[in-house]
Amino acid sequence: MDTPKYMTDTAALTAIGERIAQHRLQLDWTQAQLAKEAGVSKRTVIRLEGGESTQLTNLIRILRALDLLANIDELLPPPTPSPLELLRSKEKRRKRASGRAESDDEKGSQEWTWGDEEGPDS
Repeated sequence: MDTPKYMTDTAALTAIGERIAQHRLQLDWTQAQLAKEAGVSKRTVIRLEGGESTQLTNLIRILRALDLLANIDELLPPPTPSPLELLRSKEKRRKRASGRAESDDEKGSQEWTWGDEEGPDS
């Protein structure tokens, strides 16, 4: 494939179509078999392999049928954080406990009650 940055839309569609046809032929499927497996019309397969435009949903169905949908990460890799974002996230991570919570000894000095018991003031 040519340098993708400089490919025209037509060239990119043609390259994608050719690769889909190659994968189909490796499976020894006819266009009709691929269409049936993908749940699209035979005309859609013909158009896609011919480098014509089609709906994105049809492309996804065909890639799934060819067992190529798992390669989506190569086509569109998940964004990676910049080195500066990584540094900032490390700064925000807790490195130690704050130690602000009362210890059990301090809590035990006063017995807890519901507050509805009758006391000497009642």
